[in-house]
Amino acid sequence: MVGSLAEPTDAPPLPDRAPVRQHGAVRAISLPPVPYGATAVRPGWADLPAGLRDALAARLGGPPAAVEVAGGGFTRGFAAVLTGPTGERVFVKAAALDGQRHLVDWYAHEAAILARLPAGLPVPRPRWALTGSGWYALALDAIDGHTPRLPWEPAELAAALTTYAEVAAALADPPADLVSLGLPRLADLARDDILWWGEVAAGREPLPEPAARAPLAELVALESRLPGYADATPGLAHGDLRVDNLLIDPHGRAWLCDWTWLCHGPAWFDLAGLLITGYATGLDADAAFAGHPATAQAPADALDVSLAALAGYFLTGAAAGASSASPHLRSHQRWSGEQALAWLASRRHWT
Repeated sequence: MVGSLAEPTDAPPLPDRAPVRQHGAVRAISLPPVPYGATAVRPGWADLPAGLRDALAARLGGPPAAVEVAGGGFTRGFAAVLTGPTGERVFVKAAALDGQRHLVDWYAHEAAILARLPAGLPVPRPRWALTGSGWYALALDAIDGHTPRLPWEPAELAAALTTYAEVAAALADPPADLVSLGLPRLADLARDDILWWGEVAAGREPLPEPAARAPLAELVALESRLPGYADATPGLAHGDLRVDNLLIDPHGRAWLCDWTWLCHGPAWFDLAGLLITGYATGLDADAAFAGHPATAQAPADALDVSLAALAGYFLTGAAAGASSASPHLRSHQRWSGEQALAWLASRRHWT
């Protein structure tokens, strides 16, 4: 979830709520205000500079026979599956060196990470990169798959959890060349950008309206434990484990994408972020978290600590004003923060 606040086609609205029965009680399903496959505003193929199109076509062996622009994400960079004249498919991300330098840096960093991840993991690998007409372009494996559907289908959530168990195990003792990239530490990221309830309690940030009835002192106490927990946990975390960073292939396997935010930190923090959508759509997210291998050595209150931190992170971000990255970013943050806070409130018996 580290990358979810980064300044990074309209679709029919989804039904907002429907009742679901869980553990004998009726709880409402909540879906995000915009489907995660329709959150991005991106340039199309024709919007790219002619020189860049020519350079990409040269790598493909000719002009692309098809261009499928990605509708998901929260940046304005180009992102599309390009099908070459021989049928070869690659996923290309591209951004302008002047004006989108942060995206260029993110894409280059992601390529370095993907090239160093342990072999055999269900992740896309880099193919090639090029610079042309003042743009940087990165080509990755094109994964034949779809974003998991919400409400979660139990089989797709199980596939996502299985993939993350595999990834977390592989990164518990990461290879030296991956660590040598100088990856950030979740503990530092938390202190610098994730923990906000302390700022609210000190009067430096307004109290988000959804938290008006929550015990602020308890939220502060919970989130404040995250840096210490993160520092005490070896291994690496993906940093942005969300439903829209997963793809389910035709065989039912989940693939984990968008690796820009890899950091030193506990895998269980990733897991809590992913399962916010599980909770929101009526599944037993508590059991899914407790039963996952990534939580085997987690502190007893790791889930509550994570949810407190994520609720403050998202709700504070949602109040930050309009975003230049995506018109849907703030609504995504608000919905995610509301669901994290509701899940925490249920666990802590605040209501």
